[in-house]
Amino acid sequence: MDHTTANASHTTSATAPAPSSSAAAASALLVIDVQESFRQRPDWRAASDPEVAGRVARLVAAARERGEYVVWVLHSEPGTGTVFDPALGHVRLMPGLEPGAGEPVLTKTAHNAFTTTPLQRLLTTRGVRALTVCGIRTEQCCETTARLAADLGYEVTFAIDATATTPVEHRDARPGRPLAEILADPRTLTTAEIMTRTEYALAGRFATLRTVAELTAGTGAEPAAPAAAAPGGS
Repeated sequence: MDHTTANASHTTSATAPAPSSSAAAASALLVIDVQESFRQRPDWRAASDPEVAGRVARLVAAARERGEYVVWVLHSEPGTGTVFDPALGHVRLMPGLEPGAGEPVLTKTAHNAFTTTPLQRLLTTRGVRALTVCGIRTEQCCETTARLAADLGYEVTFAIDATATTPVEHRDARPGRPLAEILADPRTLTTAEIMTRTEYALAGRFATLRTVAELTAGTGAEPAAPAAAAPGGS
C-alpha cells in the first residue's frame, strides 16, 4: 500500500499529486473512522447505512478528480480488548477503500480528528481552509470533528448521507442487552432521530449540509441518471 501513515508521534511522507487548481488545493476531504471495527459490532446490523463505504468511495473519487487533499482517519483504543483495540486487527479501512499516494492515514484516540493527531499541521502546511466531513459515526466523531473544525476557522461541509450511525441506548439502559431488546426499547434513539438531530445542530452554525449527489456533481463519481422506462412498459 503506497500512502502516508501518521499519528501523534509518527509521520511518513509521500509525494502527493499536484492539485488541479488553487480552490482544490485549499480543500480537503476527511474520511473519519470508516473502519472494520464497526462491522464487527452486533449493532452494525441496525446501522443507518451498512454500505456507507460505497458512498464514501464516491466522495473520494470525486475529490481525487478535482485534485483535493484526502485525509483518512482511524479510531484506536489500545489495550481495551474492544473492536477498536489495534491488537485485534480491526482498526483498518472497510473493504473497497484504499488510500492513494500522498494521502495520510491518521490514527486518533479522541472523538475528534484533531486533538490526538497532526491533522491541523497537515492542513495548514497544504493551505487547506475548506473541509468536507464524512464517515462514522454521524453524531459522534463526525459531528465532533465538524464542530471543532468550524471553531478553528475552517469552512465545513458535512456530507450527511456519507455518514452512518447506529441506535443509541438510553443512559439508564442495562449494559449488555441483545440488539433486539435495544431496538424494542422506546427510549432508544433511532438512527433517523440521531441524524436529524445532527442536521439541526450543525446547519447554519457549524457546517453546510450536502449530499453525495451534490458533492459529486460534474465528476466521474456522479451517480448515473435512472434509466428511462421503455415505451409501452408497465
